[in-house]
Amino acid sequence: MEATSRRRRVLVVGGGTSGNTTAVLLRRAGIDVDLVEARPDWNVRGSGITLQGNALRVLRETGVWDEVREHGFAFDALGLTAPDGTVLHVGDVLRTGGDDLPATLGMQRPVLQHILADAVRASGATVHLGTTAEIVAQDDTSVTVRLSDGTEGRYDLVVAADGLNSATRAAIGIDARPEPTGMAIWRTPAPRPADVERSDLCHGGPCYIAGYTPTSKDTVYAFLVERSRDRAAVPPGSYAQEMRRLAAGYGGAWHEIRDSITDPEQVNYTCFDQMLVEGSWHRGRVVLVGDAAHCCPPTMAQGAAMALEDAWVLSLLLTSGSAWDTDLLTRYYERRIDRVRMVVEASVRIGQWQLDGVHGDVPGLIDATMTALKELP
Repeated sequence: MEATSRRRRVLVVGGGTSGNTTAVLLRRAGIDVDLVEARPDWNVRGSGITLQGNALRVLRETGVWDEVREHGFAFDALGLTAPDGTVLHVGDVLRTGGDDLPATLGMQRPVLQHILADAVRASGATVHLGTTAEIVAQDDTSVTVRLSDGTEGRYDLVVAADGLNSATRAAIGIDARPEPTGMAIWRTPAPRPADVERSDLCHGGPCYIAGYTPTSKDTVYAFLVERSRDRAAVPPGSYAQEMRRLAAGYGGAWHEIRDSITDPEQVNYTCFDQMLVEGSWHRGRVVLVGDAAHCCPPTMAQGAAMALEDAWVLSLLLTSGSAWDTDLLTRYYERRIDRVRMVVEASVRIGQWQLDGVHGDVPGLIDATMTALKELP
């Protein structure tokens, strides 16, 4: 039988959204946590992020909601526009986190990362930046891990939160790999036009989707989705010019946003991927969370929410008093898989409709999915 009188020790591999959240929640329960992050700057980068209510619910449970609310921009509606900027429809967005939280909040991704990193530090977790981890061995009760700084340790559990191309996932024999969906996105931060107080989307024009989300009282996150192309054909130094070219096909707030796109280093170009690990999210005492277990195109803005929910559910189970065994990690998978599969499949389907030029029932699919997400994970 597993001994539980001593303090348990967990290694979290990856300091992104799911890894940071897992570390904070486990530390709150008195579990010793080491967190390793490969990037020396703790990956404080990016343009913007859209957080639906179910993501905000987890951030509240993590204890950072007040800071997120202060630094983000909350709203409850979504606008649909024509390419020239004409507003075609404005509808309320379902509050998937409950009626006491906004439906949606946009914020600058580096700000969210700073907030979560500060929470990890404050929790008392031991943080190793610019460090990677290698699984050396594991048995029924522990995992031996060697860090790239030369140190070695034993842990009761390793949480693999090292992202889409997780080296930990591959190391434990899970051979799932992300697959391209055929779409790609241009992203950039920009000054917020005074009349932008919600997300607006345009399905049509030069791109499949053109949209923007307010991320603070002063900033927006603007994006353009197109068919993916060879990244080598677009030199990074021309990113701002290319995004301005695509944005020229859109009116309304895009006029002001487009004029601000001048720094190629502020523009990011990323291809959409999809992946869902089926069957199990653990091998022995190593378990996957977030993008290491699943990813989907951001056509429903649920990627971060699913990662946050993983962290919350796993932490709830690990702090429930149950033995840390295969049954517990299987319950984690069973509690998450149907919900995550629903989001991945819906997100991919919306993108595929656009690629194929099919006028599918996007509002109906989104509404059905969001209604289901209002239930606790």
